[in-house]
Amino acid sequence: MERDLAKRAIAGDERALLKLLEQHEETLYRTAYAYLKNEHDAVEAIQELTYRALKKIHTVKEPMYIATWLVRIIINICLDMKKKQGEFVYDHNVEIASTDHQPFEMADIIASLPIEQQELVYLKYFQDMKNGDIAQLKQIPEGTVKSRLHTTLKRLRVLIEKEEL
Repeated sequence: MERDLAKRAIAGDERALLKLLEQHEETLYRTAYAYLKNEHDAVEAIQELTYRALKKIHTVKEPMYIATWLVRIIINICLDMKKKQGEFVYDHNVEIASTDHQPFEMADIIASLPIEQQELVYLKYFQDMKNGDIAQLKQIPEGTVKSRLHTTLKRLRVLIEKEEL
């Protein structure tokens, strides 16, 4: 069903595209909200997504990756908005207890990573995306995703250990 909708949307059927956007609205909104931290900006990002999707839907080569394509657009919009605002912060209230039982904000530690590493952590662990899907989204080999995640997790461990001291 989704693949048929995607084919129709790519062929220029605006109603099919709007139906796809509606089907993925919750995921797209949650993604935008996690990046932008407020409802107004998240809604604005969704509006920009709708515009960009209408303008660029014809560039999608493989209908089965339409959801991945939409997620990529919303992430790019959010990153652009954050650059304009001069900051990049995630809204994740994940707490991990340290060895001395003083909780600390995982979001603060993740936010201290470079943007590319933050995005990998977000996609892998907060959006539950598989490495292959992340590779498709980022247009890089799956092996590159694995090695970057490995490097990012090592860096996170070091940051968590520092936080515990």
